[in-house]
Amino acid sequence: MLLWNKMTDMDEYAFKGFVELYTSDLLYYAQYIVRSKEEAEEIVSDVFVTVWQNRNKIREIEHVKAWLLTITHNQAVSYLRKKNHAVSSVTWEEMGENAIPADLQTPDERLISQEEMSRINHAIHTLPPRCRQVFVLAKIEKLLYKDIAGLLGISVKTINMHIASALERISEAMEK
Repeated sequence: MLLWNKMTDMDEYAFKGFVELYTSDLLYYAQYIVRSKEEAEEIVSDVFVTVWQNRNKIREIEHVKAWLLTITHNQAVSYLRKKNHAVSSVTWEEMGENAIPADLQTPDERLISQEEMSRINHAIHTLPPRCRQVFVLAKIEKLLYKDIAGLLGISVKTINMHIASALERISEAMEK
């Protein structure tokens, strides 16, 4: 929280620390949506420009990561809309099978065999789009359920339902 309090004063050192703290998560999420590292980097750069432009409102932000992911999502969708002029909305179905990066492993997960990770990733890819979106935000991005609810405009109860369904399907896939 010290960094956050410093950032409200907006010295360059504090902002640089803030950018370093969140860049990798935002790049991961942006690339998840646009499927291009270069485009994701451009989007994240735009996100931090937006943060800088709204620096006087920063003290009002309760959940920083959720706020940043929301901005990233909106920037990525806007980018895709501009890129595909006729697209009025980008759904999770349109993002396709490659929307979830292949390497979802944390150090603990590296103990799981490649075959098991392949089955888990396949199970995640076969989830219904909204269920997959909720699962990724909750279990991979580690957002709080109430933040996901605000981000997606659904209830925490619905999030619980999606997570339970996703975990059940992944568990079934692992038993096969």
